[in-house]
Amino acid sequence: MELQFFVDPIRCIGCKACLQGCSECATHRGRSMIHLEYMDRGTSTQTVPMVCMHCENPTCAQVCPADAIKRTEDGVVQSSLKERCIGCANCVNACPFGVPRYYPEFDQMLKCDMCYDRTSVGLKPMCATVCPSDALFFGTREEFETRRSGRPVNEFRFGAQIVRTRVFMVLDEAHDRLDVQDVALADTPDPRFEPDTYDSVDPFSHVEPPSNGGPA
Repeated sequence: MELQFFVDPIRCIGCKACLQGCSECATHRGRSMIHLEYMDRGTSTQTVPMVCMHCENPTCAQVCPADAIKRTEDGVVQSSLKERCIGCANCVNACPFGVPRYYPEFDQMLKCDMCYDRTSVGLKPMCATVCPSDALFFGTREEFETRRSGRPVNEFRFGAQIVRTRVFMVLDEAHDRLDVQDVALADTPDPRFEPDTYDSVDPFSHVEPPSNGGPA
């Protein structure tokens, strides 16, 4: 079965374990390739982990004048190739999700590559292995549907641009895609982000009960 990556903002508790886990990767040299965003910093402490969404037609690669950004056959968009990257940061400015970062000390764009050394052999990305609330979930669609609520979507609209991604964002059942402009202008917030939302969230609901009825 195909393994998919799900980001569920409502489950993020802002602990930053994902950032620490990402920075532990030997190839990242102590830097996290993902980051944490705030839903609406002026009114809420709700955070969202931002990994690369791995677009089907990545804008970062389209605007790269050096053809330094490649997408694998299984849909993972890689960091820039060191020997090709010219440090122009076009990709940084063009990404609709704000994911790539230019590192002047390396003169290169680096970003989340979904731990390709792990996920290409069936292992979870580092961030998903340490997330205590499963805001970052890596598994099959069947596993997701048996343990979770919400609708995974991978279609986003930024103005006139429609972007489809390999990574799924979990929304409420009423949405089959995310319109970023509508979110920004909405008078009524998504009910999944109401202030008392956490009261109904069980961060351990994904844990399988012990088969003998004893402690896990």
